[in-house]
Amino acid sequence: MTTFERLEAVRTARGACALALIDPDTKNDTRLRGMVNRVTDADFDGILVGGSLIMDERFEERLELIKSLTELPLVIFPGSSRQLSRVADAVLFLSLLSGRNPQYLIGEQVQSAPLIHSLGLETIPTGYILLNGGAVSSVQVMSNTNPLPPEKQDIILAHALAGQYLGMKLIFLESGSGAENNAGAQLVEHIAGILEIPLVVGGGIRSGETAGRLVRAGAGYVVIGNALEGPASSDQIAALARAVHHAENP
Repeated sequence: MTTFERLEAVRTARGACALALIDPDTKNDTRLRGMVNRVTDADFDGILVGGSLIMDERFEERLELIKSLTELPLVIFPGSSRQLSRVADAVLFLSLLSGRNPQYLIGEQVQSAPLIHSLGLETIPTGYILLNGGAVSSVQVMSNTNPLPPEKQDIILAHALAGQYLGMKLIFLESGSGAENNAGAQLVEHIAGILEIPLVVGGGIRSGETAGRLVRAGAGYVVIGNALEGPASSDQIAALARAVHHAENP
C-alpha cells in the first residue's frame, strides 16, 4: 500500500484526516521532539514536513529525528526542490496553480524530478492554490505570486478543476502560515461539491470548531501548523485532531 493509499484509507474510515505541519527549521530545534510527541499523542493521521525557507543544512537530520519518534506517515511539503529526502515516505509534488510564476508551476518540478526518481520517493501530485488569508504569507513572498481572493469562488473553482483535469490527486487550499483567516466553509463546500478528488485545507485553523466546520463542508484533509508552534496545550492540540475526526458530533 502506498502512503497516499494509506492516507486515503484513513480518510474513508474516519471521514477526514488530521495532518500536522512541522517546520524543520533551526527555530524549532529545541521543541521538535516535543512537537512530534504531542502530534502522536493527539491522534493525528500524518505529518507534513517543510517550510518556505530552511536556514541551515540540517533538513535531513531533522527528518530522521521525526521519523524515529513516530510511525505516522511522513510526507514532505516542500518549499523548494532542495527539500527532498529518502527518509520521508512521500512528497507532495506541488504545482502552484494560483500563481503565474513558471518557476513554481513547472520549474521546481523539473529540477526535482531526477532527484525524486533517484531517491525512489513516492509522489502525491497536488494542485496548490494560495488564498489571501489577510496577511502576507511566506509562500507569497518566496514564490513572488499573488494569492487569490477567497470571495472569488468561481475563479478558485476553475483553478481547482484545472488541477483535477491535469491529473492531480489532491487540491490544497492554503491561506498561508500565520494566516489571519482560513478558507471559509462556504468556499470549501462550493469547491468540494464539484471536485472529484479530495480537498486539503490549511492555514489559520486554530480551533476545533473551525476544523470541524471545514470537514462538514467537505474538506478531506485538515492541516494544523501554527497551533503546534504556539502556546497551545497538549489537550488543545488533541481537541483539534478530535474535531476533525468527529466533525459530525463536535
